[in-house]
Amino acid sequence: MQKTFTDQMGREITINFPPQRIISVVPSQTELLFDLGLDQEIIGLTKFCIHPIEKFAARTKVGGTKKLNIDLIKDLNPDLIIGNKEENTQSDIEELAGYFPVWMSDIFTLDDAMKTIAEIGALVNREPEAGYLNHLISAGFNDLKTLALQNHINKKVAYLIWRKPYMTAGKNTFIDNILLTNGMTNVIEEERYPVVMLEQLKTSNCELILLSSEPYPFREKHIEEIQSAIPDAKVILVDGEMFSWYGSRLVKAVQYFFEFQKQLY
Repeated sequence: MQKTFTDQMGREITINFPPQRIISVVPSQTELLFDLGLDQEIIGLTKFCIHPIEKFAARTKVGGTKKLNIDLIKDLNPDLIIGNKEENTQSDIEELAGYFPVWMSDIFTLDDAMKTIAEIGALVNREPEAGYLNHLISAGFNDLKTLALQNHINKKVAYLIWRKPYMTAGKNTFIDNILLTNGMTNVIEEERYPVVMLEQLKTSNCELILLSSEPYPFREKHIEEIQSAIPDAKVILVDGEMFSWYGSRLVKAVQYFFEFQKQLY
């Protein structure tokens, strides 16, 4: 049976439903597909789609999120490719869309993420499973918002994602929305992922600097480097997956943020 869907970029695709040969080119959405109960249907993923690790090992790797192996994807002959506007390269997606149905997400907020989970659930015939995940995410993050208010958490923060040069998550990003949900206000006013100087953070009355584990793998040794430049701010390492993965990882993120908020009282 054929079925038509509209993706989050307004593009209409028609697929054989339910799809049996899926390639996912975004790590958080790959994990979501497995958590929705798919298994053999997922025939290809990127080298960054490491969760769940036992599934990762057994699947064909089709390159990285920004540099897909188009010829290999053609050889695999998928009946559906699932990607994301921010994480994948436009030219790759446009080329693949000439051969296969490509469904794209476009995510900026927690609400967008839950909408994506529901839409991917419908796309792969797993609507009840997607609904259950969204129930857990909604309930958990509502509790986190309430806790942040009750405990008067109101921290000015910067979230670093890269070094040499330092880059931050700015406004109009999923990370920014997750910060707000947990009582943190981003001191970076620019949108997306601007380059910053440490001096700029020092003059922005930044109280907390979060060093993400991805895409740059910040470590303990980087805390001292940044702390010495900005002595008045608290500098801590954080799990980047919890702040930036917008699929089923959000269920695990709830417990992570319950513990994380305790550092902010």
